[in-house]
Amino acid sequence: MISQFFILSSKGDPLIYKDFRGDSGGRDVADLFYRKLTGLPGGESPVVMYHDDRHFIHIRHSGLYLVATTSENVSPFSLLELLSRLATLLGDYCGSLNEGTISRNVALVYELLDEVLDYGYVQTTSTEMLRNFIQTEAVVSKPFSLFDLSSVGLFGAETQQNRVAPSSAASRPVLSSRSDQSQKNEVFLDVVERLSVLIASNGSLLKVDVQGEIRLKSFLPSGSEICIGLTEELCVGKSELRGYGPGIRADEVSFHSSVNLDEFESHRILRLQPPQGELTVMRYQLSDDLPSPLPFRLFPSVQWDQGSGRLQVYLKLRCDLPPKRPGSQHSSAPSPAPRGRQVSMLAGQTPWVEPLLHQGSSHLARPLPYPPSSLSQELSSPDQKAELAEGALHWDLPRVQGGSQLSGLFQMDVPGLQGPPSHGPSPSAPLGLGPASLSFELPRHTCSGLQVRFLRLSFSACGNANPHKWVRHLSHSNAYVIRI
Repeated sequence: MISQFFILSSKGDPLIYKDFRGDSGGRDVADLFYRKLTGLPGGESPVVMYHDDRHFIHIRHSGLYLVATTSENVSPFSLLELLSRLATLLGDYCGSLNEGTISRNVALVYELLDEVLDYGYVQTTSTEMLRNFIQTEAVVSKPFSLFDLSSVGLFGAETQQNRVAPSSAASRPVLSSRSDQSQKNEVFLDVVERLSVLIASNGSLLKVDVQGEIRLKSFLPSGSEICIGLTEELCVGKSELRGYGPGIRADEVSFHSSVNLDEFESHRILRLQPPQGELTVMRYQLSDDLPSPLPFRLFPSVQWDQGSGRLQVYLKLRCDLPPKRPGSQHSSAPSPAPRGRQVSMLAGQTPWVEPLLHQGSSHLARPLPYPPSSLSQELSSPDQKAELAEGALHWDLPRVQGGSQLSGLFQMDVPGLQGPPSHGPSPSAPLGLGPASLSFELPRHTCSGLQVRFLRLSFSACGNANPHKWVRHLSHSNAYVIRI
């Protein structure tokens, strides 16, 4: 049971406010929440806060704050699950969840809240069931164009490049216009992995963790069956062995409740009849042992002149991915897209589409103990850039090709540095020099090695027209830290 629900922008502007029980302080509660949130020290705020006999539970999605308040003793995990389902529901009906779509679809959002919650009690969060009651149509800003990929991501999720989706899945609502008869039957499948790595100063690997998800967004009619074939060599747990090679392993695996696992043990096939909208078919985790080498290696070198306070940092970044991966036998040549990125487009019964080369953008940040007074740089390519911001040295690499090496020499005057007593240049790093943090995104690559072998649909349930099928693999950094 909740008392209020509201949505705030990243600047604290109230976009949606709904009071279900009338036992709170009105709209001032939203301002109170944002003031307490921004007044907390540190960058991470707690998802559950308590103030004046009232609990605040919130999640952040695409820069928005989704907040629920209650004065009762309610499990915070149940409210977090409710907020997560509301975020998915709003994304399904509005096309995507961001400040622009919420502002354009205020009437639709309030209609959804009236159907989902009655006097603060949850009635249903099923996208399929709510289709029978929702009458307001979503307002979409403009049709999708391959020549404008500035706001398209993983079904609307924020990524580093945000320009890798091959179709309008990120902005298309599941409840199509009643006057539009040209809506396609489409299904989108993403294999997304988040990589967390900690590397010691001597280059040894201290920690590695992969969190993966298989996300599905379906625009197929109800009752359509989808068959997803995964890599047959996938082993669940450390004791299971399949095939003759090293195998692909996942320590833990969980599935959506609608997934049929009858063929998973024998052939690694998932069957399900998904409702229209987005859902997470499978989650998996892998720790401490990757079947392939890490995508990036950093080789730093630091020299510091204590007398003059001059700091010289040489960084060499090596990409250990293959320089080129050939496309599968079902892929066609990619069509060029703006800004140097490639998008491949296929339709009909073709099993999958995705970029054909390992391409990714990278960003490296290295904290400094004191603000430098000057910076000089020598970079290995003209498209790179480096700057000093927020107490750190930031090195941006728009594109890193597999098998390549990039380097940068940075010289800074940093007064106030302290270190071991010495005279002249010293090879040891000064005190307070933080570790290097790397952010990147890799299309058509999974660090665990998990791949989608095929994606099959039940055509009899999908009508006469062949549905469009899209499959994509993507890895991005969650925390990639190299100690100096």
